[in-house]
Amino acid sequence: MFESAELGHKTDKAEYDAAVPVLRAQLLDAQFELLDTKAFAVIVLINGVDGAGKGETVNLLNAWMDPRHVQTSAFDSPTSEEAERPFMWRFWRALPPRGKIGIMFGNWYTDPINERVEKRSKKSDLDQRLDEINRFEAMLAREGVLLVKFWFHLSKDGQRKRLKALEKDPRTRWRITEQEWHYADLYDRYREIAEHTLRRTSTGEAPWMIVDGSDPCFRSLAVGRTLHDALRKRLEVATRKWAARQSAPPLPSMPDERNLLNSLQLQQPMEKKEYGELLEHYQGRLALLTRDDPFRKRSLILVFEGADAAGKGGTIRRVTAAIDARRYNIIPVSAPSEEERAQPYLWRFWRHLPRQGRVAIFDRSWYGRVLVERVEGYCSEADWMRAYAEINDFEDQLGVAGAVVVKFWLHIGQDEQLVRFKAREAEAHKRFKLTPEDWRNREKWDDYGRAVCDMVDRTSTENSPWTLVEAENKLFARIKVLRTICARLEGALG
Repeated sequence: MFESAELGHKTDKAEYDAAVPVLRAQLLDAQFELLDTKAFAVIVLINGVDGAGKGETVNLLNAWMDPRHVQTSAFDSPTSEEAERPFMWRFWRALPPRGKIGIMFGNWYTDPINERVEKRSKKSDLDQRLDEINRFEAMLAREGVLLVKFWFHLSKDGQRKRLKALEKDPRTRWRITEQEWHYADLYDRYREIAEHTLRRTSTGEAPWMIVDGSDPCFRSLAVGRTLHDALRKRLEVATRKWAARQSAPPLPSMPDERNLLNSLQLQQPMEKKEYGELLEHYQGRLALLTRDDPFRKRSLILVFEGADAAGKGGTIRRVTAAIDARRYNIIPVSAPSEEERAQPYLWRFWRHLPRQGRVAIFDRSWYGRVLVERVEGYCSEADWMRAYAEINDFEDQLGVAGAVVVKFWLHIGQDEQLVRFKAREAEAHKRFKLTPEDWRNREKWDDYGRAVCDMVDRTSTENSPWTLVEAENKLFARIKVLRTICARLEGALG
């Protein structure tokens, strides 16, 4: 895989000096066309062996383009804040919005490769991580992101020669540490694992470009021209409305009308006296669990979805009454903002993930894509169909990072919903809860019901199952939610 990159490519200095002004102008034209159209975002990944010119290339791209519209992110060892969240959290936070170019140095490939080189992980661990990366990059591509991946290569002798030259020069001596020499000593193993990584992750949506790093002039022109050609090609496609999505195959229909929702016994008995006793009991248990020492190394993510007027707000208040106010955050989810629409769909949820020992409560959530957006036609069928797998991947990553994810669908019947709507209209302090959108949603009751059943079937997993809550009796619903949270936490904390 690296044979061509070890041929010793060279570019004459005069040829380089003549080519740079033209290339810079082309890159700037493409960059400002991207900024004007905001048709997509660009992510440039910089990876490769030490001494092959990665840092110089990052600086060069910032010099050749307008740096105000380039987001450069360099990732070192995770901070304590980053280490308490899923591995990909810090990379999600650095994604550029549409119209911008993001350069990521030390990105999601660095740690998996280094851990395998150092034998801190097994080959199966690396392959699992690479499969996750492939799915992540496929998701980015389907969201419209242009991925340009560079691997900078040097031969074994070329790397040692380059490191010695950098170490000898007073201006660059600071860049060469024991770590660079350590990986140089492991060159053969590093090359083997890098080659395996590139083979597994060079896809049609996100192929690798291997760059010979031995000659700065050749390296710089190769990177600049590759980035320009990729930008220009995508911009040309964007003018032909490249974002039009293909239709996904229809979901299978059930041979009868029986489904998860209409099979629920929505009116469940519970008297106020019993409710008061159980409320005190389960709130006390939840309070102890979230203050217990084992919880300091975990986090709790609560997802509340449900029919309009099913009682999500009242239920959330009973949950938060048991938790120290400094330990939880409620995230109400509504229509995405302009900033959020400029990013991949899940971006706005990644940024709210809690640290260890904390609780995040989502009032509506990432399931909007397979519910509201599906039913109302705000995204294409292909987009919401692929969202099931992307959501499952997302929640799996939360679980691996130690988060306990508890998901609730609160359900009421259509008649009960109408009663509650009218009650809200009649009470001044509740009237704000009722919107024209709520009335419109009632007209699509059956469509939402089918979407909910598909959602539960496709995203209720062993680690993140759905709990369907019969919510016509609000007292019963609140206790079921509290009991479920306590049981899931106790199971996770042992």
